[in-house]
Amino acid sequence: VQLQASGGGLVQAGGSLRLSCAASGRTSSNYVMAWFRQTPRKEREFVAAVTWSGGSTVYAESVKGRFTISRDNAKSTVYLQMNSLKIEDTAVYYCATSNVLSTIPTYRYWGQGTLVTVSS
Repeated sequence: VQLQASGGGLVQAGGSLRLSCAASGRTSSNYVMAWFRQTPRKEREFVAAVTWSGGSTVYAESVKGRFTISRDNAKSTVYLQMNSLKIEDTAVYYCATSNVLSTIPTYRYWGQGTLVTVSS
């Protein structure tokens, strides 16, 4: 499975960005897709996850109500809509996939990361 993340960039606090993660290869309808993020000072932390088939979602408390994860199965793509961005959301965002939903970074496959910078 290969994952290609995109959509990062520079945005002012309060603004919005949408990240995309396109999956290719041996994807499965049982696979969970997730977003994590990491800064130089922190370990990789969970942001959100969605199941491919059921559409169930899980969010970190820090992003609940501001971020929305969704998926387009026809395009094998997962999105992360980020609204009301805060400076502390600045990080490299990674998409990941596996067959088990988890909030710890034990996913089998990872994308290359896309940088999100939120300025004041």
